Amino acid sequence: MTEQQAPSSDPDGEALDRPLTLAVLRHLVRKDWKGMPGDTLVVLSRDAEGNGYSPFSTYSRSRYAPIGSNDLVGEVYPLPQELKEDPSLRELYADGIPDSAVPALVLFPLG
Repeated sequence: MTEQQAPSSDPDGEALDRPLTLAVLRHLVRKDWKGMPGDTLVVLSRDAEGNGYSPFSTYSRSRYAPIGSNDLVGEVYPLPQELKEDPSLRELYADGIPDSAVPALVLFPLG
């Protein structure tokens, strides 16, 4: 199996220990992965150690907030517009969304 690689915009290889932003993902698609065939399968790992894999299936625009002091584990919340438009979501999140929630692109595996 191939070793994990840090994005090319991170020459020191420290990105494996930090969350990846949409800006870095865009860079990877436009630069590093530009020459890859269009039918290359995009696969997500179940965890950082590579203990299971599944093809990328869909995504959602949401908000993310860490649980406790660990930024690497958290919960996903609806966007303000979604709450405004959907009474059932407002009811589900009646206790509110954490102030620490930030915009996030959430990727979901097929299986």
